[in-house]
Amino acid sequence: QVQLVDTGGGLVQAGGSLRLSCAASGSGYSINAMGWYRQAPGKQRELVAAISSGGSTNYADFAKGRFTISRDNAKNTVYLQMNSLKPEDTAVYYCNVRVGVLTYWGKGTLVTVSS
Repeated sequence: QVQLVDTGGGLVQAGGSLRLSCAASGSGYSINAMGWYRQAPGKQRELVAAISSGGSTNYADFAKGRFTISRDNAKNTVYLQMNSLKPEDTAVYYCNVRVGVLTYWGKGTLVTVSS
């Protein structure tokens, strides 16, 4: 069993920055891909960014050039640096981790961007 704790959300003004973190804990597992999704009120959950165990990254179009995903394999932690935030980035951000064929989700951290 893998437990995820995603933190770092908060209230920020448009143009500001936030850094999200997600730490995975448990034992006897090898983490494959790690990523971040988000869900805004009334909308579907969508991919923000993902990173493979080898460091290959994938970004949603809205995240390119503004967000950076990274991971620390020694700490089983994935980060999302978000710059130039916009009000439309307001959402609950969820950490996602794949271990073998299983997928785990964090509880989510709220990001609110004021105009």
